[in-house]
Amino acid sequence: MANLPLFHSQELMAGNNKIFKLVIFLFLGLLGLQSQAADYLKIQPKKGDGIGVILNRYELASFDCNKDSFMMLNNLKEGDFLILSKWYKLPVYVFEYNGTSIRSTVGIEDYGKAIRIQAYNEKMLELGLRDEDFRKNKVLWVPFHEMYCSDDLEIEPISSVGVDDDASSEIDHKETADDEDRVALKYEIFPIFGKEYERTPIYSTQLEGHVYYLISGHGGPDPGAMTSKDGHLLCEDEYAYDVTLRLARNLLQHSATVYMITRDDDGIRDQEYLESDKDETVWFNQEIPLNHVKRLKQRSAKVNELYEKHKKEGAKVQRVIEIHIDSRYEESKVDIFFYYYPGSEQGKALADQMLSTIKSEYEEHQKNRGYKGVVKSRDLHTLRESKPPVVYIELGNITNSFDQRRLLIVNNRQAIANWLAQGIMTYQED
Repeated sequence: MANLPLFHSQELMAGNNKIFKLVIFLFLGLLGLQSQAADYLKIQPKKGDGIGVILNRYELASFDCNKDSFMMLNNLKEGDFLILSKWYKLPVYVFEYNGTSIRSTVGIEDYGKAIRIQAYNEKMLELGLRDEDFRKNKVLWVPFHEMYCSDDLEIEPISSVGVDDDASSEIDHKETADDEDRVALKYEIFPIFGKEYERTPIYSTQLEGHVYYLISGHGGPDPGAMTSKDGHLLCEDEYAYDVTLRLARNLLQHSATVYMITRDDDGIRDQEYLESDKDETVWFNQEIPLNHVKRLKQRSAKVNELYEKHKKEGAKVQRVIEIHIDSRYEESKVDIFFYYYPGSEQGKALADQMLSTIKSEYEEHQKNRGYKGVVKSRDLHTLRESKPPVVYIELGNITNSFDQRRLLIVNNRQAIANWLAQGIMTYQED
């Protein structure tokens, strides 16, 4: 341990093998990248800069390994100040771009990783931190976390639960939930749900080993279907996200691993009218592109990357649920309906079960209502390109006043999420 001056041997012996792995991968990374003439990006701090400020500026703060590597590369310890006249190495590799592809330049095969690296360079140019596009000056920046953090160090921002980087366990013993008659095994804290809902009771382990990739339709520069009501703008992406987030919480309550592929900072909202914004991202912190085809490829690439990761780790079940809201003529009333990819038996079976669950719920609570939802096959990008089976859901017609009640009334949004989760769990029991 004498060659690790920044960390006490007692810390390592106490189980901090993450730091030990980081040291090894820094060392092996330098050896492996020497042949490709990769170096570290060097910067001088500005007045008032601390380590956290610099990492935030270069979009590196979301991964703990970036801070650890910055400290080690520059022989720093906690509490040290940065010197304005000194050059510091950032945990960002600098490659000579070969003009052909990012993958062949860096020596990787992962398409999703290449997309993220490209997006990172474009973001740095947009922020004014790069002078030229990497395709023009042949200088490619690759964040350290893209090369060594996610899989090998096991410190991806979501570890066991996928839905939030700040998730933590609050209670380990049985305690009765305030709002339901069930008994919680423990509570987990998921800040992504917002202050009112972040404290999440865990009721069972029924979905342990099951991984769900939840995609809320549209987002970022694309609000999806839109209409107005009483002077308020209704946007598909906001209402689809709220239902999707509620579904995520329901699945987590039964020990599933859940990834919110489309992400926002709004949390679960109990308002009737949900304010629209354009700050949604794609897991993890990827800006949503304006181009429609790029948006679709970005999401399916991320799902497939995570799918392979969890497949190696022995996941029992992996599925994608994508949620949208339809837009038709105002008089067209539409019940919740489902798509699956032609020939996908698992996708169809899950969609059938979810439809059956919703139909039975309507029959119980609104006997004379009738339910005309359907399950159909369709060749859509997510259905076709995602490796796990996919169920694509349309919640209703946003322009129809009757369907709007399904979206605007908070209890209705929660009921939809409950019924979808119930359908998923019932199918697992078959």
